[in-house]
Amino acid sequence: MGMSKPGKVVPRHVAIIMDGNNRWARRRLLPGVAGHKAGVDAVRAVIEVCGDAGVEVLTLFAFSSENWRRPADEVGALMELFLSALRREAKKLHQNGIRLRIIGDRSLFHPELQAAMAEVEALTAHHTRFVLQIAANYGGQWDITQAAQQLATQVQQGSLQPGDITPELLQGCLATADLPLPDLCIRTGGERRVSNFLLWQIAYAELYFSDLFWPDFKHEAMHAALADFATRQRRFGRTCEQVEAELRA
Repeated sequence: MGMSKPGKVVPRHVAIIMDGNNRWARRRLLPGVAGHKAGVDAVRAVIEVCGDAGVEVLTLFAFSSENWRRPADEVGALMELFLSALRREAKKLHQNGIRLRIIGDRSLFHPELQAAMAEVEALTAHHTRFVLQIAANYGGQWDITQAAQQLATQVQQGSLQPGDITPELLQGCLATADLPLPDLCIRTGGERRVSNFLLWQIAYAELYFSDLFWPDFKHEAMHAALADFATRQRRFGRTCEQVEAELRA
């Protein structure tokens, strides 16, 4: 995987809500799990494009805390797919220098799946060039809540005063604490909402919505999203003139 072209603005962290697997399958008169299986190819394509472009972190919303409400057979098939994909892709990730991290509440997953998650994380833990972060049984509200609980425990223990709690301190307790914040958040499938994904972290992210269903979001689509990002001016509350002056300096 190469580095980005000089002068081209590349997001350090891309976060993606992979939506539309079921609808992709329905249009082909296939069961929903067929869409999830087809989506694995899109994951490979997006990892490839991001790695080549010089993106440092890619976070994929694989399974939200709300997804447990889906039909039991679909949830079961998804868990099987997750387990087999982890086992199949582990060596490839390791060989390609990709670190895998999984964020979310793992306690509800089958012990076998939890063990596979820990195994792949341990195998790839020393890689630093590219991080693939999978959000599984994750919710942005859950993440902020567990961070608040950590801070509340410190207050209870007397090591922290309520008045000392800052946004930076809370951010340091989030599941993504040691990684750069997302610069670009993509959602496929034609929906225009963030669905409880990285709520704190995407406060200043550029949002990009694609009408393509996730299994169809391959190399060309990812290149288009990065090209769109490169045209946007990241102001973070400043004026255009301030940003331009900073770039000239």
